[in-house]
Amino acid sequence: MKNTISLRVRFVRGDSLTGIIDFIGAPMAVEILARAGIDFVIIDMEHCPMDLGPLAHLIRTADAAGIAALVRAARYAPEGERGACPIVRATGYWPEDWSAYAQKANREVMLLPLIEDRSAIDDVDAIAATHGIDGLFIGPYDLSVSVGAPSADFDHPTMSAALDRVVASCRRNSKFVVSTIGDRQEADYCRRLVQRGIQGLVLATDALVLLQACQRLVAFTR
Repeated sequence: MKNTISLRVRFVRGDSLTGIIDFIGAPMAVEILARAGIDFVIIDMEHCPMDLGPLAHLIRTADAAGIAALVRAARYAPEGERGACPIVRATGYWPEDWSAYAQKANREVMLLPLIEDRSAIDDVDAIAATHGIDGLFIGPYDLSVSVGAPSADFDHPTMSAALDRVVASCRRNSKFVVSTIGDRQEADYCRRLVQRGIQGLVLATDALVLLQACQRLVAFTR
């Protein structure tokens, strides 16, 4: 069933939400994620061969299936530098009033800076206090490399301290925290992260979920 309440509103009111990162890039996969009850899908255009053509179809699929789609785009001028074009799908292919549309889009967009290195942790108070930011997304793999932790595991003391610092700063600034469990698809680990303040829990990538599910099934036959 399609959720008519925006993802941003659900975060602001305090809902705990689940997401997944889409590497596969197939509309069918997005539909399956929605059917599974996932709240949002992050369409990755950094780590996999995705371009604007397939992206448009994935967003259409997400809209139809009732799952929110996140992509790396931000705000129009004067609040940002997003490229302006009125004849696009988001405007209905021509808005009656561009200025009104841009203002509405700027209000409704959700801005989540990535916290992925030691310097971002050091500056997290200033980042979280920045006007226009809705929350912070901790990227545990890049962060673990930056801080010298052996894995993207928030149970590691250094990663645990970083998580606590981000959560505390976000709470002081009325922002929310999003992060991913990586390859630790364990119920207790997920629950602990939610209890520690991660409001948007990203359940790895669809590619990793598929890989691990297939590995478990293959193991049954060996």
